Amino acid sequence: MNTKNIVTPGQRLGFAQDYVAGPGTYVRGNLLYASVVGMKRVSKQTAEGETLVLTVSREKQQSAIPEVCSLVSKVIRITPKEAVVSIMVVDNSPCKEDFQGIIRQQDVRATERDKVKIHESFRPGDIIRAEVISLGDARSYYLSTAKNELGVIYAQSIEGAAMIPISWQEMQCTKTKAIELRKCAKPF
Repeated sequence: MNTKNIVTPGQRLGFAQDYVAGPGTYVRGNLLYASVVGMKRVSKQTAEGETLVLTVSREKQQSAIPEVCSLVSKVIRITPKEAVVSIMVVDNSPCKEDFQGIIRQQDVRATERDKVKIHESFRPGDIIRAEVISLGDARSYYLSTAKNELGVIYAQSIEGAAMIPISWQEMQCTKTKAIELRKCAKPF
């Protein structure tokens, strides 16, 4: 990789009359500047003649970042008051980095919040659909499963077999037919 072609935001790239500003660049006055960190590339645009297009492209795509929207996550551990999850997918875009979320006891369902027991709603290893309700603290996002379409979408039984939902709060093992409690998501 040629380090002379790596540019940073605000770095002057050339004169605006010599190039057409492409993605990752902007024009201020009569100068062309980089707007992102990346590789400087010059290409010819032949549709309108012999014009040179200057672009700055990033080497890596940015990871999906959780915001107030729906997401898919995996339960890592549970405590009596909350479930700690690892966020895997945000609005159908996979996360390339690890983000942590917390589902508090009062955010599991919309009704009878005081009767919720975390161990009856989630188990470690469950895949859940949730939504971000706030950005939380520096380490994790606060999530909620308090809508019908939010909750456990995939779970394994104690035997290790897949489970299927039989009601909004129960799942059944496909192997042993044993019933376990979960806060199930309503299928789309």
